[in-house]
Formats: sequence, structure tokens, C-alpha cells
Amino acid sequence: MIGLDTTVLVAYELREVAGHEGIRATVQSLSRAGEAPFVLAPQVIHEFLHVTTDARRFEKPLSFPEALSRAKFWWSSSDVTNCYPDARSESLALQWMEDFKLGRKRILDTALAAAYHGFGVRRLATANPADFAVFEVFAFEDWAVVAA
Repeated sequence: MIGLDTTVLVAYELREVAGHEGIRATVQSLSRAGEAPFVLAPQVIHEFLHVTTDARRFEKPLSFPEALSRAKFWWSSSDVTNCYPDARSESLALQWMEDFKLGRKRILDTALAAAYHGFGVRRLATANPADFAVFEVFAFEDWAVVAA
């Protein structure tokens, strides 16, 4: 199982994002090779909706209906297993925040990492592996390189 970070969905869907073609090719290759299913948590879908519709970030953001359609596609894809945070993953996230002395800018990534880890995800697809490396529980193919 490969947990998907928002960075991957954004790069996959928006042509203007650096690495768009590489991310698309990588996701499609993993899917064809049967290395999927990918795993998605609700917070990734929510952040995707927020980010891809932001005209301050992109010259050509998605309209909200377009973003919603793409989010629904990802969430219901046969290559995707849905992962929900639970009480144990929330406790782990809070513990990691304390153990690693993380601040407010690390809350969302820490909660996502804890949800995925609690679900059994050990591989993470992200264009920002450094955001998750501190937890020392995930393997990455360096999707930052793919996106470069």
C-alpha cells in the first residue's frame, strides 16, 4: 500500500505544477504494475480541494466543481483504499508532536502520517519526503526527484 500525500494529487491534476508529467507517469506505472492500491485519508482530499482551487497559487486553478469531480474520482477509484483517522492514530499524532518537538506548522502532516501508519501504510508518495522523514516509519521513492 502506498499512502498518497496531497502534493502528488495536486501535481497529477495541474499541468502547471513542476513535475506534472513525471508524477502522472509514476502513478500510472505503479497502478499498471499492480503496486497499487493507493491509500487516501479524508484530509488529503480536503486539502486537495482547498489547494487546487486557489487562484493565488496557480494561474489556472481548477474550478470548485472540477476539483470536486477529481476528488470524487480519486476517493472512489478502484486503485484507492480509503483510510480514516481513529482514536489510536490521533493519540499517536499527539505523541509524535511531543516526541519530535513539532510545532503548529507540522500538525496536519503529523496527523496524516499517524493515520497512514496506524492503517499499515509503510510507503508514502509525496513530493516532500522531508515532511515525513522525521517519523522514521515510511519508505519513499523520492517523488521530489520525479517532480523535478
